[in-house]
Amino acid sequence: MRRYMLRRILFSLFSLLVVIATVMLLVYNLIPRGAIFQMDDVWNKKSLNDRTIYEYAQYQKFGYLEYSDFTSFLRSKYEGQYGAEYTKSDEFKAAKEAIQNENTYLDNSDVQEFIEMFEKEGYKIRYLEPQRSPSGKAKKGGDGYLVAVVERSVFTRLWNYLTHLITVETVNDVQDPALTERYVRAEHDPYSGLFAVVGSGTTHKYQLYFDGRFPFIHQNWIHLNLGTSFTKFRGQEITDVINRPTGDQVKVQTQYPAKLGTDEYISSAIDFHTLTYNSSPRTKTEMKQFPDQYTTYSYRIDGLSMLENSFVIGLIATAIAYLFGLPLGIAMARHKDGLGDKIGNGYIIFSIAVPGLARIFLFAAIGTTLFGLPYKFANAEAKILAYILPTLSLALPSIGNLMKWMRRYMIDQMNSDYVKFARAEGMSEKEIYRKHISPNAMIYLVHGIPGNILGCLIGAIITERVYSVPGVGGLLTNAINGYDNGIIVACTVFYTTLSIISLILGDLLLAKYDPRISLSSSKGGGR
Repeated sequence: MRRYMLRRILFSLFSLLVVIATVMLLVYNLIPRGAIFQMDDVWNKKSLNDRTIYEYAQYQKFGYLEYSDFTSFLRSKYEGQYGAEYTKSDEFKAAKEAIQNENTYLDNSDVQEFIEMFEKEGYKIRYLEPQRSPSGKAKKGGDGYLVAVVERSVFTRLWNYLTHLITVETVNDVQDPALTERYVRAEHDPYSGLFAVVGSGTTHKYQLYFDGRFPFIHQNWIHLNLGTSFTKFRGQEITDVINRPTGDQVKVQTQYPAKLGTDEYISSAIDFHTLTYNSSPRTKTEMKQFPDQYTTYSYRIDGLSMLENSFVIGLIATAIAYLFGLPLGIAMARHKDGLGDKIGNGYIIFSIAVPGLARIFLFAAIGTTLFGLPYKFANAEAKILAYILPTLSLALPSIGNLMKWMRRYMIDQMNSDYVKFARAEGMSEKEIYRKHISPNAMIYLVHGIPGNILGCLIGAIITERVYSVPGVGGLLTNAINGYDNGIIVACTVFYTTLSIISLILGDLLLAKYDPRISLSSSKGGGR
């Protein structure tokens, strides 16, 4: 078993690396990168050299390349020498003016230093000549620029992704000389009444805490960085997006950290468990509210997150499918060619023949017309009612699928020799079905149970879109349409990891269910 698990995990990790590298190759190298500007209004408003510089900045943000311009180089060189007024220094002005003359810019010492420094690091230097009108004046967007660019290889991009995939907060995260006391310790949490692990010098103040929201214990210590969105979610990490509640703000009676122990309460939706460090000087108001620099916060929001919405709907649908599909399939097999079998086969044919989208609209029409169920998720007065139609739309086709396979496997087992021997020895039909036929027929379905459960985390694209469910089902398709490379890679990693875990759990469950199957490396006795 141990050797099997080790081998499985190693092969799984290798497969995951291959998948990530392949997706990155497709996204960053085989798809024209200019496609990211198709929906970019800022890009459309820029022209000439200004547009080229904007493209470089976006390419760097999306992960295509690394780029630095001459102005940033001058800032890093002269800001330490002249402070905030560095742009008024003669050296800075002379260097900025130098690159506006394509004939003499190479004579400037700062330009020479810039070129030498970045060429040593493998960058390519590109000079964008000023674009002038016939009068000699620079056109709009036509100023001269000097930039250094280096393309990221697939292996460099993969290495950077893997090394930043998991980050752990430490007391040295905050780079503020004014912060002298750094620690991580357990303290009484005035907001929950229990204990919490609190940090100073960490990005988040509360590293581990309890509250009334499922799963009731939360942490800000370890972060999973699957990818960052640069289109729809504007620089947000995808794990934060899919785990953020989708409801409305909830106000409660609470106190600012500096007011704890007093009788000053406020009605606010601020979640003080989300406090993060802010290096900017506190305002007078903040000094009265917060005892330290942990002044940035998020709000308390009710409702389920995108991931939770998809998982709840999918999990309930899966449970309904197994609870009804398996017994009905068994009943159809036991009464083969009877009325119930014919009705069941009719439903199976219906669930297979009718297109999924048409089937969803049919269920929606029946549910809204006959039972008054809400059609759109946002229009439901009672939120729990909004889950009924999406859940049934997923469950009913799955019931037909399980009925079909359970019936088939049952009939296959009914014609086996061991069934004939059991009947010859006088065993009752009920006992034969219960002890032999049904368990053996289930062998073919057991392996897929973990995959069906974990697959609920992926969501259902069409169902969620029809019912406007705020779930994760449309993440990948929306990312592909919007050329959001970060989400495409993140979804690929997420889906691949779930698939790998599903296969491993399926093997373990099958070995547990059927003693004839062994995952050990010993010879004999297994299959």
